[in-house]
Amino acid sequence: MREQLGNAIAKVVKELTVRDVEPKLEHPAQEEFGDYSTSVALAVISSGSGKSRGDLSSRTPRDDKRSTVTTKWSSPLEFAEKIKEKLEESKMLKGLVEKIDVVAPGFINFWLSKEMLVGEMGKVGELGGSYGSSNVFDGQTVVVDYSGPNIAKPFGIGHLRSTIIGQAIYNLYKFLGAHTVGDNHLGDWGRQFGVLLHKITSGKLNVDGLTIDDLEKLYVEFHKEVEENPALWDEARGWFKKLEDGDPGAREIWQKVKDISLTEFSRIYDLLGVTIDYVYGESFYEKLMPEVVEECKVRGIAKESEGALIVEFEDLPPAILVKSDGATNYFTRDLATIKFRLKEWDPDLILYEVGAEQALHFQQLFEAVRLLGWGGLSPSSERVVPTRFVHIKHGLYLAPSGKKFSTRKGDTIHLEEVLEEAITRAGYLIRGGSRGKTGLELPLSKHPSVSESKFATKVRPEEEVQRDIDNIAKQVGVGAVKYFDLSHHPSSNIVFDWDKIMALEGNSAPYLQYTYARCKSVLTRAADVSSRVEDERSLTLVRDDIMEPEELAVLRTLYKFPEVVEEAARNYAPNIICNYVNDLAQKYNAFYNQHRILPGDGSMSSWLDQDHSDLKTGLNLLGIEAPERM
Repeated sequence: MREQLGNAIAKVVKELTVRDVEPKLEHPAQEEFGDYSTSVALAVISSGSGKSRGDLSSRTPRDDKRSTVTTKWSSPLEFAEKIKEKLEESKMLKGLVEKIDVVAPGFINFWLSKEMLVGEMGKVGELGGSYGSSNVFDGQTVVVDYSGPNIAKPFGIGHLRSTIIGQAIYNLYKFLGAHTVGDNHLGDWGRQFGVLLHKITSGKLNVDGLTIDDLEKLYVEFHKEVEENPALWDEARGWFKKLEDGDPGAREIWQKVKDISLTEFSRIYDLLGVTIDYVYGESFYEKLMPEVVEECKVRGIAKESEGALIVEFEDLPPAILVKSDGATNYFTRDLATIKFRLKEWDPDLILYEVGAEQALHFQQLFEAVRLLGWGGLSPSSERVVPTRFVHIKHGLYLAPSGKKFSTRKGDTIHLEEVLEEAITRAGYLIRGGSRGKTGLELPLSKHPSVSESKFATKVRPEEEVQRDIDNIAKQVGVGAVKYFDLSHHPSSNIVFDWDKIMALEGNSAPYLQYTYARCKSVLTRAADVSSRVEDERSLTLVRDDIMEPEELAVLRTLYKFPEVVEEAARNYAPNIICNYVNDLAQKYNAFYNQHRILPGDGSMSSWLDQDHSDLKTGLNLLGIEAPERM
């Protein structure tokens, strides 16, 4: 509908000015100004007078036609009124728009018709969970690099952001028709493994008996020891060189450490509900690295400096390609990774969901790719449009003090500890215990939204009830932590706050999940009651029944979902989905608190069904479960 409206406006503007424009349509911040608004009149008049506006794109050469715009209409307001008049005369928007209004200094506001809103609601009912999906990225391959924890260390809270933001972006592009490839670029290579090899061999430790916590302790011990004896770094570097050179003993220990880590990571991913297509890791590209180094030499972008091999850039610091001791680093490995991905998947877009502190590294990496002519940047390439590379920078978790979120001793906070605490808190909320002011459970017979004289209560075994509570607590607790993160823009730093994470009101997962479950319960009971009404009415939508302001408010939110999904994908910003589902839930709850769903009330039951469907789809795109009951 945005496209239809934009085309109609563009056609009228061309008739009036002989200019091709692409009017920008936005949703007004305040609903009293309509469903769409454009400042195209301001943009056209301003551009005609030599001023710059960002609302349109003109494809007509600069000529005397611009002066026609300013001499024929004295102001943007007058021009906007003329556009409105022409649109109303043309009937191009019949059935789509019921009202057009002009507001100073020249904005044109549009109200969508009830007929259109109801028709769009019908699409939600027809398409269900696929409503909002499209083929906008059909034929494109998008690689998403996300999570990337370091092996031999427990999953820290810092890795949560990359993992769940990356998964949400992966979901969005897949939902919009792209061939998506998720790659977990494990940190399984580098000097840190020289540290482990030194500690394990010097301590004559049995690797098979070690846990991931034990491996982390070895790191901590080494860093304490190296303060007293800096020469230990030489030992660590020596062991990593052995690993790179293929020493059998070093390789065997390294593989066992990696297996221990992968088992642990799989458990955390299962808890988070995260699945990633490939888990290659840095070590996978070991054999490609000599080839990449040689290509850098041949292309003339690598030079020797103090025994090392570096790549110099015009406006960036140099990057080390090969260290003075002959070892590679993550710049080398990331270049090899790109070479593999370009050959293996021929992607149109490669997204890196990695912390903002790596910004310089990715600037250097992408510039090196440009200098090498990879990804369609070479004149001899068969690719018409070069591969795009984007670093999606995420911020840090902060303590209320503003410092990096960590334990009192400054240690990394383990993600599993956070998730377990969230699940425990969710259990208290569900039961109405001491960590929650009220329980989530509210007997449906006391809800004002369902009218019936009798409700049959089915008594379930205690074990079954407890199983349900445990399962729901897991969905709510994990969902709460994920949503709290995703509701922030990826680039922002986040102050960790349990009260906001577990809030039953406001922009939180428990609030949205409860809204969904309540919506589902009302629908189930309403349908059950309707089936027992003597004069049962069909649940077919009755368009004329939709008159209540609260109902219209819901419908005026539902239709935006396809636009919201595309906007979130193009901006790499899952928080846009969070804003939408929260707005939809608030609109539903405003209705829920004012009206009742009566037996056989077709229109209300129908839009209620669409509302709950959109909520679930939005949550699922974020990687959050929507419990059927709470």
